Amino acid sequence: MFFSGDPTSRKRVALGGRSSKERDTQKLMEQTRMERDRRLWQRKQNAAAIIIQKCFRGRKAAKAERAKVREQFLSRYGSYCQNTDRRCFCEDSDYLRQLFFFFNARNAGDYTVLVETCRGMLNLVQDNVNIVSLFAGVDYLAVHALVDHRVKNLAYICILSLYQNRSRFRQQLLVPDAESVMQSTVLLEAVAALIDPKLPWACKTVSYICHRNVFALFREIVLAERENVKTSSSTGKQSGVEHILGFMISHTGQNSCTCPNVDPQFSFSSQMLTVPFLWKFFPSLKGVFSTLGLSQHYIHQMSLCLQNHANLLPGDISAEYPGYACLLGNILEAAGVTLSQPACPFEMAIDLAAVTTFLLEALPPIKSSTQKAKEAMIEEDADSGDDIQIALDEDLERQIISSIDSRFMLQLVSCQYALAMFRISSVGDDRSVVAIGAACAFLHVTFNTLPIERIMTVLAYRTELVRVLWEFMKNCHDNKRWSSLPEHLSLVPGDAPGWLLPLAVFCPVYKHMLMIVDNEEFYEQERPLSLRDIRSLIVILRQALWQLLWVSPTHPNASAKTALRGNTSKQNPYEFVKNKVSIVASELLSQLQDWNNRREFAPPSDFHADGVDDFFISQAVIDGTKANEIMKLAPFLIPFTSRVKIFNSQLVAIKQRHGPHGVFARNRFRIRRDHILEDAYNQMSALSEEDLRGLIRVTFVNELGVEEAGIDGGGIFKDFMENITRAAFDVQYGLFKETVDHLLYPNPGSGLIHEQHLQFFHFLGSLLAKAMFEGILVDIPFATFFLSKLKQKFNYLNDLPSLDPELYRHLIFLKHYQGDIAGLELYFVIVNNEYGEQTEEELLPGGRNLRVTNENVITFIHLVSNHRLNFQIRQQSSHFLRGFQQLIQKDWIDMFNEHELQLLISGSLESLDVDDLLTHANYAGGYHKEHYVIDMFWDVIKGFSLENQKKFLKFVTGCSRGPLLGFKYLEPLFCIQRAAGNASDEALDRLPTSATCMNLLKLPPYRSKEQMKAKLLYAINAEAGFDLS
Repeated sequence: MFFSGDPTSRKRVALGGRSSKERDTQKLMEQTRMERDRRLWQRKQNAAAIIIQKCFRGRKAAKAERAKVREQFLSRYGSYCQNTDRRCFCEDSDYLRQLFFFFNARNAGDYTVLVETCRGMLNLVQDNVNIVSLFAGVDYLAVHALVDHRVKNLAYICILSLYQNRSRFRQQLLVPDAESVMQSTVLLEAVAALIDPKLPWACKTVSYICHRNVFALFREIVLAERENVKTSSSTGKQSGVEHILGFMISHTGQNSCTCPNVDPQFSFSSQMLTVPFLWKFFPSLKGVFSTLGLSQHYIHQMSLCLQNHANLLPGDISAEYPGYACLLGNILEAAGVTLSQPACPFEMAIDLAAVTTFLLEALPPIKSSTQKAKEAMIEEDADSGDDIQIALDEDLERQIISSIDSRFMLQLVSCQYALAMFRISSVGDDRSVVAIGAACAFLHVTFNTLPIERIMTVLAYRTELVRVLWEFMKNCHDNKRWSSLPEHLSLVPGDAPGWLLPLAVFCPVYKHMLMIVDNEEFYEQERPLSLRDIRSLIVILRQALWQLLWVSPTHPNASAKTALRGNTSKQNPYEFVKNKVSIVASELLSQLQDWNNRREFAPPSDFHADGVDDFFISQAVIDGTKANEIMKLAPFLIPFTSRVKIFNSQLVAIKQRHGPHGVFARNRFRIRRDHILEDAYNQMSALSEEDLRGLIRVTFVNELGVEEAGIDGGGIFKDFMENITRAAFDVQYGLFKETVDHLLYPNPGSGLIHEQHLQFFHFLGSLLAKAMFEGILVDIPFATFFLSKLKQKFNYLNDLPSLDPELYRHLIFLKHYQGDIAGLELYFVIVNNEYGEQTEEELLPGGRNLRVTNENVITFIHLVSNHRLNFQIRQQSSHFLRGFQQLIQKDWIDMFNEHELQLLISGSLESLDVDDLLTHANYAGGYHKEHYVIDMFWDVIKGFSLENQKKFLKFVTGCSRGPLLGFKYLEPLFCIQRAAGNASDEALDRLPTSATCMNLLKLPPYRSKEQMKAKLLYAINAEAGFDLS
C-alpha cells in the first residue's frame, strides 16, 4: 500500500486460537513419533530376517549333514542293510544314532533301511537272542539311559512311518493273518517286540510314544483302512495294530506300571474309542479293554473330564459319525462284557452311568422303525420345512440300541446299583444317594433318547428298580428331608428338589408295570407295592404336582408334550426334567385313580390338592391361566364337585354366546311313542351342530295316533331323551351288549343286524351329548372300557374282567404258568364268535404260524386284551365319539375319569336325596312349609321305595335322576302348587298333575296320608305320557 508516514510496523495478530509455532511443534512431535516407530519396525524386520536366515542356513546345513551321514551310512551298511549284524544294535555302535539322525519317513530309501533294520532285529530275536542283551550288552542298568533313548525313538519312527505311508498299505494294516514279509507287518511286529510288557524299558517306551500322540496316528491309520476292512476275520488271530494297542492300553500307571498319566486329549479313550465300530476291527482288544481294571481306569478318566466340562474329543469324521456317538457305542458294547464279570466295583458302575448319561444327552433322539415309518408318512403329506435334522448312521444307531439291551439293563441296574440301593437305611447314606442319582440320570436320559419298548419291560419285571426307588422316596418323605443328588451325576442343579429325578424314572416304569399287573396282584397280593405304600405314593405325587404346576410352574400345558419332543432337553435340561415329571406324575396319578375306582383303597380326597379354593376355581375357567392348565393336565387335583361346576359354567357360557343372536331355529318333531327310535333317527340324524345346540321341541303321538296333551317347555323333551336312550341302548335292539355286570358296550357284531349301524352309533353319540349339554341325566350304565373311548384312551388287561371274566382268568393262568407254554399249542390268533358265526383273526402278521412261548406270552396277553377291548369295537366307538364331540368338547371330558363321566351321564343314587329336595322346595297357591298337606306329602314321599321315588321325580321333572350337585341346582326349583281350590269330594278325587317344564307339582289338598299315597302312586305309575300334565 502507500506510505502513511509512520515508520513503525504494526504487529500481526493471528485469530485462529493457536500460534503457528504451536502447530509446527505438534506436527514435529508427530513426525518424530512416526520416525521412531518406523525405525523400530525396521529393526524388528532385520532381527526377524536374521532369525529366518539362521533357521534356513541351519536347516540347509542340517539337511546337507543328514545327506552326508546318509551317504556314509549307506556306503558302510548297504542300501538294504546287507552289511549289518547284531553288533549294530549294541550300545557302543553308532548304527542307530546315524539312522535316527538322517531318517525321513517320507524318503523311500530311509523307509527301506528302517524296514530292513527291524527285520534284522526280529530275525535275531527269533534266533533266541535276548533283546535286552541285543541293545544293552551284559549290563542294562549301566547303559539304560542310552538304551531307553534308542528303543523309544526306534518304536516311534516305526509308528510314524506307518502313519506317513498309510496310503501304500491298503488292506494290510488291519488284516490279522498278514504275511510277515510285508513291510508294514515287519514294522508292526518290531514295535510289538520293543514294547513287550516283560521288557525293562516297556513303561518308559509306551509313555514316550503316548506323549508323542501315537494314538492319534493309529486313529488315522484305522480310519484310512476301515472302508477296506469292514470287520475282523474270525480266525482268532490279531492284527499287528491290535497287538500293539493291546500292549499299550494296559499301561495305566497302576500296580507295577510306572507310566505317568497321559494327557486325556491324547489318550486311548479320546483318540481310539471315537473310531466307529472299533471292536469290529479289534475283537480281541475289546476283551482286553473290558477287564475290570482297564475299563474302570479309562471310564473313570472320562468321568473326571466330564466333571471338569472338558471337551477332549477329536473332530467328527462326518455328521453321521459324531465322535461322542461313536464313543458311546464303543463304551456300551464293551461295558456289556465288563458288567457280566463278578465283583464289578460300585465306583465303576457309577462312573459308567455318568459317562453314558453325558453322551446320551448329547445324542439326538433315536426313533424305532415304527416311529420312523409314521414320521415318513407325515413328511410326505407335509411341506418340507427349513429345519433339517442330521440323523446318525443307521448302523451306529443299531450299535447303541442293541448295546443297551435287556441284559445290559438287568446287570447295570440290578447287579451294580443294588448293593448301594439296598443300604437305604437312612436318608443320609451317601452311597445310596450317589447310586440313586446316577441310576436315575442314566435312565431318564435313556427314556428320552432311545426307543423304550423293550427297556421298560425289563426294568418293570426283571429288576427291583420300582421297589428300590420307592424305598428311597418313602424314607425321604417319612423323614421330611430329601437328599440332594450329586449335580455332576443328576442333570439338575444342587438346589433342585430331591424328589424330582427319582420321580422322572419311577413314574414311567411303575406306570408301565401297572398296565400288565392283574387285579389279584394289585389288590390281594399287593405287588409290587402295598396298598398302604400306594396311599403314601399318592400323597407324594399330589404334592409334587402341585409344587410343579401351581407353586413354581414351568407351563406344562398342552404344548409341553410337543416341547418334550424338541430340543428343550439340550437347551435347558432342568426345565425339561420338570416338564417331564409334571406329565409322567400326572399320568401315573390318573392311573392310580382308575385302580381306586375299580376297588377303593384310598378316599377320593387323597387325590385332591390342598390349595384349591374359590380363587382357583374362578381362574380355572379362563383360558391361559395356571389353573386352567392344571385342569387340562391334572384335573384330579380338583374336587369332583368343583370340576362339575366348571363344566356347567362352560356349558352356560356356550349357550349365552350363541343364544342371544337367535341363530338356533326351534326344531319341532312329531314322535310316535311306539316307534321312538326310528322316528327320531329319521328326523334328527341330519341335524347340524348348530341345530343340536339350539332348542328342540317334541310332540308325542300315542298308540292311537293322537297327539298327547301338553306343551313342550322342556319337560316333554326330557321325557323324550329318557325314552329314546332307553330304547336305543336296549340290548334287544342289537346295537349294544351287556357285560356280566349289566354294563353296556357296543356290540362288535352290530353290522350283522343293522346295515346302517355306524350311522346309528353316530346319532346315539350326538343324542348322549345333547342330554349332557342340556343337563339331562339318563339312566344308562356304560362299561368303563367303553367310556374310556370317549376320552380316546386305550384299555389294558386290568379292564378285561368286566367284559370277559373267563378269558381274563385264562390269560392270568398263562401269565403265571410255570411250565413250558409252547406245549399248550397256542398261536397268535383269536376266534370271534358273533351270532353263531366263527371267524379267526391273526393277532400279528403270520400269527397262525407263530407259537406262544414263555418269552412272548406277555406280548400275547397284551394283544388278546387289546383285540377284545379296543380293536373289536373300534369302528362303533369311533362313530359314537364323532357324534358325541359335535356338542361336547374333548377338553371338557378330559376333566373327568371314566367313573366320574358315568356320574355326569347318569348321576348317582345319592343324588336322589328327599331331604335335599325338601330343603330346596318352593310352595304356591296357599301352601307353605308348615302346611299340614305338605307335612303329609313329605311323609308319603319318604315312605316310597327307591323305585317309586325315581318315578315321582320323573313325573314332576321329566327325569328320574336329580341334579348331580343336588336339588339346589334344579332349574327352576321344585315347587308344589295347590290344585282344586275348594276341598269338595269331587275336587279331592282328582289325581295330582305336573308341569315338567316348570318342575311343578299340582297337588290337591287330600285329607289323609292313605288317600294322598294312593293318588300319587296311581299318577306316577299310570304311564299316561303327558295326558296328566
